[in-house]
Amino acid sequence: MKILAKIIAAAFMASALCTGVTAQERVGGIVEFDRMVHDFGDVMLSDGPLHCTFTMKNISDKPVVIYNVVTSCGCTDVQWTKEPVRPGQTATISTTYSNDEGPYPFDKGLTAYISGIGNPVILRVRGISHDRRLSPEELFPIHFGSLGMKETELKCGNLEQGMKKSDEVTVANLSGEPVNVTFADVSAGLSVSVSPNPVPANSTATLRYTITSDREHWGKNRHYAVPVINGKRYKASENGKPAADRITVNSFTKENFSSLTKEERDAGSRPIFTSSTSSFGKIKAGTPVTAEFKFRNIGKADFMAYKVDIDTEGATHTDVPTVKCGYEGSFSVSLDTSGMPSGETLVIVTLTTNSPSRPIVNLFITGWIE
Repeated sequence: MKILAKIIAAAFMASALCTGVTAQERVGGIVEFDRMVHDFGDVMLSDGPLHCTFTMKNISDKPVVIYNVVTSCGCTDVQWTKEPVRPGQTATISTTYSNDEGPYPFDKGLTAYISGIGNPVILRVRGISHDRRLSPEELFPIHFGSLGMKETELKCGNLEQGMKKSDEVTVANLSGEPVNVTFADVSAGLSVSVSPNPVPANSTATLRYTITSDREHWGKNRHYAVPVINGKRYKASENGKPAADRITVNSFTKENFSSLTKEERDAGSRPIFTSSTSSFGKIKAGTPVTAEFKFRNIGKADFMAYKVDIDTEGATHTDVPTVKCGYEGSFSVSLDTSGMPSGETLVIVTLTTNSPSRPIVNLFITGWIE
């Protein structure tokens, strides 16, 4: 069941990358949202249902219609403007989260289908429900000096080349004096800021981070930044124990095919793999594994893979060749199984490609390690 769940998750990621638009305010030069994510922050179950509204402006020269908005679960209700939205005018998408699923984090999606935009627009409402009041130290257990955070592994989601992607989290000043927050050793392509800054005493602030895509980074990427509090770096701690001394922002970047016509998409490359799964059977831990994946390019342009990501440590791969239309190619992945857990095994190999029909290709290596 775990293996099946992992395959489904990989398939969902590929689908989302091909069809979803997230966390950028301007979409396709057609509409502009005041925001793509509404974070309720820390709330109490006793607060009852939670409400928020997204505002959409038509920035095109033609009327726009919101055809439909689909929620990710029955706990979220949604209403939207049904009338055509004239150029320069606004519409709203309003949602209510029931807030009755228990004291857990929640993250709910709203998928909006809008005329003139080929990809659905994904809006999100999120937060954390609690059944009792927590102290600031409990709410923000990771400490960089007096700066408190809930986590240092942050997600920026999926973006396409030529685009930026932003998100934000709440941080806290746990001291009785204002603190100034800056960042050092910031990775190229990442920008980070805190507002208000300085952060008032015993108060919260918003940490906003933005990833700007570039053609040097494809597939899975990790960007870093080190918080500096009042000009000083601190050894981070979580509940009194050492923690990561920097913030990590994870993202996934793929090619941007949004401006292509149907004819241009049809003229692109298209890889067809002989098999998407390679099985090594039952082996002893430490036995080397090599999986070969063969494919044929049945498209009309040369096929190439920008990046190969493998979701296990100690894995290597040969180069994926550029393959002309009508020709075949192959590449191999080698696994060091000595450090892998015993039992049923699934390794996911993700290709980020130049194919409009298959911008993301997931391949699988399966077997059993004794």
